[in-house]
Amino acid sequence: MKTSALQFPESRPFYRTYIELLGEVELFDMLQRQLQNFPRFLESIPDDKLAYSYGEGKWTIAAVLMHIIDAERIFQHRAFRFSRGDKTALPGFDQEVYAQGIDPDRRSKESLIEEYKVVRRSSISIFSDLDRKTLEQKGIASGLEWSVAALGFVICGHQRHHRNIIRERYL
Repeated sequence: MKTSALQFPESRPFYRTYIELLGEVELFDMLQRQLQNFPRFLESIPDDKLAYSYGEGKWTIAAVLMHIIDAERIFQHRAFRFSRGDKTALPGFDQEVYAQGIDPDRRSKESLIEEYKVVRRSSISIFSDLDRKTLEQKGIASGLEWSVAALGFVICGHQRHHRNIIRERYL
């Protein structure tokens, strides 16, 4: 499925901006491309920059990477449940609580990259065999209606959004 096939409003404008960052792309292709490209980008970040924050109260690069991984886990879980027909309304999550729950600055770059790869491979596994009908199935999360496909595109767009921020404000 391509981004142009999404029917809005599937999510609030905040999430739509993530999808629009991708342009016209096919979901499964983008998931796979990012699995190849994002680790290379992370490898290019100097080790001494991982604990860098560009401002008071801002996350370090390592914390941003953990946030990307955490958010992908949550969005993939939602997509998995909705793809299986689960109609249970799912709660939101507080990214600040998640960020405080772990100390990513003590992690090595290699361990963060490996965790990213494991989580992304899991996302690819979830989306790999879904047909269009399943990608269009919907559920409620954070009080919003989401299609399975929209969740997949948000995973990709959210990562791109934070990669752009790392490039612009951290490096």
